[in-house]
Amino acid sequence: MTALEAIILGVVEGVTEFLPISSTGHLVLVTHFMKMEVTEFQKAFDVIIQFGAILSVLLIYWRKILARPDLIKWMIISFIPTAVIGFAAKDFVDRFLESSVIVAWALIIGGAALIWIDHWSEKQQSPRKTLSDLNMKDSLLLGLFQATALIPGVSRSGATIFTGMLLKFDKKEATEFSFLLALPTLAAAGLYKFLKIYKQIHSDQFSLLAIGLLVSFIVAWMAIKFFIHFVGRHGFKYFGYYRIALGALVLFFGS
Repeated sequence: MTALEAIILGVVEGVTEFLPISSTGHLVLVTHFMKMEVTEFQKAFDVIIQFGAILSVLLIYWRKILARPDLIKWMIISFIPTAVIGFAAKDFVDRFLESSVIVAWALIIGGAALIWIDHWSEKQQSPRKTLSDLNMKDSLLLGLFQATALIPGVSRSGATIFTGMLLKFDKKEATEFSFLLALPTLAAAGLYKFLKIYKQIHSDQFSLLAIGLLVSFIVAWMAIKFFIHFVGRHGFKYFGYYRIALGALVLFFGS
């Protein structure tokens, strides 16, 4: 991996981590497009640089987290089913991290789901729930659906936002909880990958990780600001259209 490739992957991670378009799926596609060699370090790099995205969430939401300690409880409860399923399925999921076809179909199906939930939510007449209404059942369901993002192309944020809106949460509230839920989820995944591979990392690879982390932090901060504003005005349907178009292109040119 070169420094330029580390920068590109950092940009892709930062842009896509919190948008419901799948960071893992885009990293797989970009790696495939750039004809990068898929090594254990490269796979770990894609996960470890998520720490940059985590720091951007902390920078934006630390006051809200400190003011609402109950949110930490719900974040942990939501994280538990994701962690259990992720640990049990980690070897199985690793087999799909190089498959652009699986990414393409996950993008298309997830895109259709986003378009549907956007339309369905607009038709609901009942009052929208807020994060103050979170309970044990909601938190566990959010964690279970988040686990589907182990499949490349599904999107962790997309899965949690979809579930939150299905549970009749306000779209902005569902989006913000998706950001907060990234904290334990991405931290655990990144730490696990780092501890698994750090003894094999060379000194020049540490500098590549530093580049990826810095770039993903800066870009993710900007992406979150954009996403909250965009969702408030337009909802999620355009992300759904994008996912379907991208998935179709991958299937067409990959066939």
